[in-house]
Amino acid sequence: MAVLEYVKKQAPHIKTKTGIMVGLGETDEQVYQVMDDSLKVGCDIFTIGQYLQPSPHHIEVKAYVTPEKFEKYEKIGKAKGFHYIASSPLVRSSYRAEEALKEGKNNDLY
Repeated sequence: MAVLEYVKKQAPHIKTKTGIMVGLGETDEQVYQVMDDSLKVGCDIFTIGQYLQPSPHHIEVKAYVTPEKFEKYEKIGKAKGFHYIASSPLVRSSYRAEEALKEGKNNDLY
């Protein structure tokens, strides 16, 4: 959060983005808190994707999040005020970055 906040203070015109992976045992309240914390430091774009265990040596998946829950996260993120939010199982940090930039232009983000 400190990096996102620093960028906004130094160059408010730069659009910032962060993202999280779900399926590690987090609660909905924790997801919403990260959204709120990100918005407080001026984050513009937020992504949510499903964590997938890359190898047996990594943390195990605790849950596979349903498509309906991803849709709920997206609706809530938009309602909270993100300019763009991508939320689905295969979303990764750069997911549809070009789309996010184009949509941001259409919403006076740029």
